[in-house]
Amino acid sequence: MNTIQNNIAERFMRYVQIDTQSDPYSNEFPSTSKQLDLSMLLVEELREIGIDDAILDENGYVFATIPGNTDKEGVETVCFCSHVDTAPDCSGKGVKPICHENYQGQDIVLPDDENQVITTKNHPYLLERIGDDIITASGTTLLGADDKAGVAIIMELANQLLQRDDVVHGDIRILFTPDEEVGRGVDKLDIKRLNADVGYTLDGGVRGSLEGDTFSANSMTVTFHGVSAHPGYAKGKMVNSMKVLAHFITLLPSDKMSPESTSGDQGFVHPMNIEGELEVSRCSFIIRDFDTAKLEEHQNMVIQLAQEAVDCFPGARFETEVKEQYRNMREILDQFPHIEANAVTAMKRAGVVPKQDLVRGGTDGSRLSFMNLPCPNIFTGEMGIHSKQEYVSVQDMEAALNTLIELVQVYEENA
Repeated sequence: MNTIQNNIAERFMRYVQIDTQSDPYSNEFPSTSKQLDLSMLLVEELREIGIDDAILDENGYVFATIPGNTDKEGVETVCFCSHVDTAPDCSGKGVKPICHENYQGQDIVLPDDENQVITTKNHPYLLERIGDDIITASGTTLLGADDKAGVAIIMELANQLLQRDDVVHGDIRILFTPDEEVGRGVDKLDIKRLNADVGYTLDGGVRGSLEGDTFSANSMTVTFHGVSAHPGYAKGKMVNSMKVLAHFITLLPSDKMSPESTSGDQGFVHPMNIEGELEVSRCSFIIRDFDTAKLEEHQNMVIQLAQEAVDCFPGARFETEVKEQYRNMREILDQFPHIEANAVTAMKRAGVVPKQDLVRGGTDGSRLSFMNLPCPNIFTGEMGIHSKQEYVSVQDMEAALNTLIELVQVYEENA
């Protein structure tokens, strides 16, 4: 590895060892206090490299400024954002990162659980990373590249820019958020305090990916009400809400409109959680589509199936509740075409082939874009996310860093 690759890898491998898993069932904000362990460290490191205004606010957000060194006026202030939390889907406690240097296409057997094998068959992107240095976890946890790869890239960007006079740029704002993985990443963000004109999240996958389309998203809860009665004398009286719910689940399509049967720009309806007892049972859904108008169509399908279910159980009834979660950032980004165009220019100058793509999910940028900070997503190399087979290429992280260095210069040149 060269010096910059070493710096990024060392930062990243330190950060992933700090458990920052968020909790969707917590009522606190951030949802877990351990996320602040990393955030406080980041503030310390930013101050050590010379960023005096680095701060952790009362809601768990890290703000910092890399001061501009240009004489030009009117240079847009660019924000780079990553989240510190890791997904609840897989343990993030006790992460042991391993660097597999000069990867040559072999199966990677993770030593703490030899049943966890990262293969090119299941992870074909590895075939594009022959010769790279690949970082994995040890087999019992996720790695945390989502999104500590982004954090490490931004931190090394700050380190590099404060040392280099040859990179001319405007003011750059740094934002690290908590709770992105549980959909609350910017719930308490003070956007005025952030004080940026445009933004980019560093939370993407393959080298060159630039994502300006995310799902539009709603949550939906369907609650079934039955009729209780003593089980010894229940004939003709009892209606078990759990059985209504179970029948409803069987009516949901599995060959379409589900995560396991869709790809590309197709939306889906996904049951996430069920709970119940005799009288009341409920199912929580996430509803997703790139076309916001189609969310209502998907919700109407759920309502129709719920009605079919209660029709099979006379005396049962149901009700639904829908909440907006986030919207497709494309609706905003189309108003500011230079933001993605500048990123494409920067990638090409950094020797990276741009790959404009869709996010089959959401990012903090989805919400930020509707908070007057248009914010597409740039690659970090994070792959196999939310799993024990997560990995990242050190050279992908370096390519992302080089892209950001070019990007801040593009904004200065275009002012």
